[in-house]
Amino acid sequence: MKDKYESIRLRNQVCFPLYAVSNMITRKYKPFLDELDLTYTQYIVMMVLWEEKKVNEKLICEALCLKSNTVTPLLKKLESKGYIKKCKDSEDERNLVITLTEYGEELKDRALNVPKKIACEINLSNEDAMTLYKILYKMLEEDGKEG
Repeated sequence: MKDKYESIRLRNQVCFPLYAVSNMITRKYKPFLDELDLTYTQYIVMMVLWEEKKVNEKLICEALCLKSNTVTPLLKKLESKGYIKKCKDSEDERNLVITLTEYGEELKDRALNVPKKIACEINLSNEDAMTLYKILYKMLEEDGKEG
């Protein structure tokens, strides 16, 4: 006879190990990001800026799957640290343009080893890591189609 509560047992949830692993990985990043004076969410904002150089807040929100009320305080903190500068778009003053400062650009070189250090902390083969990467991005793409 099947237990009627089987579907709500923690061990049967896909969401729980995703949640727990996300927390574990963020904790593993902490000592490396402390050296850069960044939190994990500040780090991923900086990664967008290191790639794009000049962006608006909306693009950052879209790239990181975050809402503006999360990104705005991150940008304010990064600006206070001297990593970025914000200014109004000359073509549309309602738009805020975010660019790296020289200090923010220099931080990019200091961050270069973070991915390698994290890879050493996470015990996954390259093949398993790529499989996981594909599955997670597939889930994100499906979620984007619904929104």
